[in-house]
Amino acid sequence: MLAVLAAWGSAVTAAAATGLYGRVDPMYLAAIIALGIVVPVILYAMSQDMRRYIERIGLRGLTAFHIWRIAAALVFFWYGANDWVPESFVLNAGVGDLIAGLMALAVTVLPKSRKRYLVFHLFGFADFVVAIGTGLTLFVLHDPRMSGIQTLPMALIPFFGVGISGASHLMAFDLLRRGVGISPATPA
Repeated sequence: MLAVLAAWGSAVTAAAATGLYGRVDPMYLAAIIALGIVVPVILYAMSQDMRRYIERIGLRGLTAFHIWRIAAALVFFWYGANDWVPESFVLNAGVGDLIAGLMALAVTVLPKSRKRYLVFHLFGFADFVVAIGTGLTLFVLHDPRMSGIQTLPMALIPFFGVGISGASHLMAFDLLRRGVGISPATPA
C-alpha cells in the first residue's frame, strides 16, 4: 500500500514539475481529482484485504492522517499572499483545511469518542466539498490564477492529498457505521 502511495505521489510531482497539468483542460483536472477519491474507495469496497488494512489503521490513524491539512492550509495562505490563487479559494480551502487539521489533532490526542470521530469526518468531508466546489467554479469562470494549483508544492494538495483524504473520510464513515474500532465502552 505504501508503495502505491509513493508511486502516486511521485507521479503527481512529476506531472506538476514537467507542466503536464498545465496542458490538461481545466475541466479534466476536476475529473483527475475526483478519480483520486473514487478509485481508492472502489478498491476498498471490492477488496477484503484493503478493508482489513484500513481496519488495522483504524479511526485514530485515519483521523491523525488529516493533521497534514495544517501544512496544506499554510501552502494555501502562502499562494494567496502572493496572488497565485484566488482569494475565495484561499478562504474556502485554506481556512477549512486549517480548521480540519486542528480538529484532527484534537480528536487524535483526546480519548476515543465515536461522536468526535463522526463530527470530525463530517466536517472534513464537507470542507472537501466546499474546496472542490470553489475550485471547480473558479475553473469554469476561467480565473487564470487557478493555474497555481498546477504547480509544486500546491499540486500535491488537490492531486494527491485530496484523493487520499477524501477516500479516508469515506472509509472512516464505513468503520463508524460498522462500529469498527469503537468498543462498547467508548464514550459517545
